[in-house]
Amino acid sequence: MKYENIGKDLFIGNRKRLVKELKPGSIAVFNSNDIMPTNADGTMAFRQNNDLFYLSGIDQEESILVLCPDFPDKKYREVLFLRETNDHIAVWEGHKLTKQEASAISGVETVLWMSEFEKLFHHMMVMGGVDHVYLPTNEHYRADVVVETRSARFIKNCKEKFPLHRCHRAAPLLAQLRAVKSQREIELSQEACNITEKGFRRILKFVKPGVTEYEIEAEFIHEFIRNRSKGFAYSPIIASGANACVLHYLENSRVCKDGDVLLLDVGAEYANYNADMTRSIPVNGRFSKRQKEVYNAVLRVMRAASSMLKPGVVYFDYHKEVQKIMEGELLKLKLITKKDLSEKNGKPAVSKYFMHGTGHHLGLDVHDTANMYAKMQAGMLWTVEPGIYIPAEKLGIRLENNVVIGKNKNTDLMKNIPIEAEEIEDLMNGKKIK
Repeated sequence: MKYENIGKDLFIGNRKRLVKELKPGSIAVFNSNDIMPTNADGTMAFRQNNDLFYLSGIDQEESILVLCPDFPDKKYREVLFLRETNDHIAVWEGHKLTKQEASAISGVETVLWMSEFEKLFHHMMVMGGVDHVYLPTNEHYRADVVVETRSARFIKNCKEKFPLHRCHRAAPLLAQLRAVKSQREIELSQEACNITEKGFRRILKFVKPGVTEYEIEAEFIHEFIRNRSKGFAYSPIIASGANACVLHYLENSRVCKDGDVLLLDVGAEYANYNADMTRSIPVNGRFSKRQKEVYNAVLRVMRAASSMLKPGVVYFDYHKEVQKIMEGELLKLKLITKKDLSEKNGKPAVSKYFMHGTGHHLGLDVHDTANMYAKMQAGMLWTVEPGIYIPAEKLGIRLENNVVIGKNKNTDLMKNIPIEAEEIEDLMNGKKIK
């Protein structure tokens, strides 16, 4: 892997927290993701199942983690199963984890080859006092699963072979645990943000009228990969002019023109943890008066919203309060009137110019697993990303930082990434910032 050794303590701790949530007489099984096909003999790059990675740190295909905390033989209370390599695989695909390497990464002492899984799993199910089986599914509120996953195939097979065992959803437990980040996870997320900062500072020196959006995308990926990232945390949005008013613009093909504002929604991943940054910059290095007015309005909303993230807050209440702050800014910008605020048409007046949420959980998934109705807790990592979009002016401004909620004080993982309009202008024009 490109990233440096994470350390097994993170994964040992994660497993201990999950085991505390399991019923007595339980077994939990986590499968790696499939390698997905493209066309002919092509495949997509492998991306590990995030629950398996969270619990083991194993970043390799054809892997299974089994947790059976009450099994009579302590040796089998935690077992990792790996793909066994051979000379042919070594020549064509390269090195695969040895048992010793997997144990060092994960802290799991018992590591076996996949060929041993079926026999041992059957033994554990019928001889290990197992009544409850925890199986993972993708229950993300935005998920639309249209392919059968490795986990789905396993669930189907497990229910056929053991129809009278009681199956339970692992997803709510993992969502609850993953929502609150450990210090090591925050450090990994910080590194993803640091790499994102390097990419942003690089393009501030690069952007000028006449460059294309895809050239800017190339500058980012260059900087990300040279700093141990696998690349983008998600498909980057490099949107100039009117494109910035398209929330999920992905074509990145337009020439950036003099007078445009360029919206950059880009983040690096590091060790499977993700950054999620948005900045809006003037293509020619100087905001117009109107552009700066809108920019500073969004920045004020962002800072107010960041300060409102606290333990005990419920996201949907928080978003409504942010909308109220945005109302005031839109009034000052003369985009809405007081009459607009009084009209009852089922939508808040701000939704014409600020139509998306203020933020989301962040972590191993860019939109990380969590209960959006649950109260915020210290250790949660949230994005804060208000925006104002004015298609009639071909102007879209969004700003986004990644904030860890603290008991008494929040930590902005992107505090070092330039965000003041004047600082961005100075950096784009070659001025040194003290």
